[in-house]
Amino acid sequence: MTLEIQDSSLILAAEDCEPSRFDEFHRFPSRYDRRVLSALMSHGPVLIKGGRGSGKSALMIAASRKLDPFVVDASAIGIYMSLRHAPLLKSTGEAYGRILCEIVINNIRSALGDRAKEFYPVPDVGAVQIALSHLSSTLGKRIVLFFDDAAHLGREASLEEFFDIYRTLSSSSVSCKASIYPGVTRFGTRFDVYNDATVIDLLRNEELPDFAETFVEVMDARYPDDFGGWALSGSLDKRTVASFLAQSVLGNMRSFVFACNALQARCSSSRRIGLPELSETLIELSSNYYWPLLDEIKPKLGMYEPMVSVAQDVANMIFSECGQKVNHPRDVLVRREVDEHLAKPLQILEYAGFMSKREASRALKSGGRGARYALNLCTLLEQTSGSRLTKNLFDNWINPAREEAVQFNKGGVLSEVSLPETPSTEDLAIFFEPITTLEKSKVYPYGLSQQKIQALQDAGFTTIRDLVDADDDALDEVRSVGEAMVKKIRNVLGQAIWM
Repeated sequence: MTLEIQDSSLILAAEDCEPSRFDEFHRFPSRYDRRVLSALMSHGPVLIKGGRGSGKSALMIAASRKLDPFVVDASAIGIYMSLRHAPLLKSTGEAYGRILCEIVINNIRSALGDRAKEFYPVPDVGAVQIALSHLSSTLGKRIVLFFDDAAHLGREASLEEFFDIYRTLSSSSVSCKASIYPGVTRFGTRFDVYNDATVIDLLRNEELPDFAETFVEVMDARYPDDFGGWALSGSLDKRTVASFLAQSVLGNMRSFVFACNALQARCSSSRRIGLPELSETLIELSSNYYWPLLDEIKPKLGMYEPMVSVAQDVANMIFSECGQKVNHPRDVLVRREVDEHLAKPLQILEYAGFMSKREASRALKSGGRGARYALNLCTLLEQTSGSRLTKNLFDNWINPAREEAVQFNKGGVLSEVSLPETPSTEDLAIFFEPITTLEKSKVYPYGLSQQKIQALQDAGFTTIRDLVDADDDALDEVRSVGEAMVKKIRNVLGQAIWM
């Protein structure tokens, strides 16, 4: 989990953190996190699944740093690689396989240096498989390949090709790990997700042990001078506040830090933290974080871009229904047939943090079975009468005993939602957006300054695709853009395209 602020802005992706400072900025205190790290370092293929900001990258990087070459006497070699490479998104078939193999080869040679001086396979899956096995035998260690950002919510065709390669490279001497989003459903005909890999759902769930302690540690590390007893009013304490904020954002680490930032802005010597401040924080996140997030991801969804408006409608229906109930329950049950019908819109909402699937199958009162989703409390509070966090509502939501879930059955409002046709093209609209889209804003808090945008425009770059297709030398020639800024531009592009 990322703990540090630079220039009062959030490090939005663990892979953008300087390696020399990674351990300083990240902590994994809970037993759940330690189990995930153990699985990522162990034998066998593993898929770690979670939405935006859930900590997939941080855990994969942390696992790789516990292995050789960071720990030379470790029994396995860990090679972390980010697949945020635009050519992968634009390639299929043999071209995709060649590019992915080149990424594997280059990352291994870069990480191992002279120890991989004989590692020169051609960029072909079969050749790389043989070379990896030989390298493992030569070094006397198992090789663990960490594929981060393997999945893209808006591009599923290439995922079939990725998982074919993932399955081919996996062996007794090579352990493949990959991060995926909740919306990844097409693994390919040769890849059986339940038999060919262990899937770990990265959920920080308030119903599990260590939940509160995990977020208290983050709060202590990131805000050592804030949220102490002097800053809290009434019966509130730091553990309660941390747990409530974390529960409000469904245990998502990135959203939790945004919530703490928003709450910190309301904390001063003259204003202590009470229910009004917590209420304002949740409402701010709903209006300035969650709903704008759907606008941000829309141009990145390719053929599924039309599903965003459906996802918005579905969210309004679900949260409105729960907000009108007396006790404002924080869970919904969606009958299996409805859940399957609305699979993609619900996956988009899950990815964006509006909801989190906690159970895949649970009995409904009306008969049949359905999925249980927990709702984020920010958007739920927005839909309650008065949009205000009362003492009764606060006590109800922090109570471990959960109110009876609202059920959405066949013949109900969700079952009547019609889905739009999806276009055959998989081009991502984000590539055709003007580079002004990358300017620092609420939607892109990691963005570029107006000065840098203008310099790039003056150099002839007008669209995001122009920047993606440019090599580093071309960017380095732009006025006021040096090596460090080229790296930042690449990071910003990665964030913009890959969620």
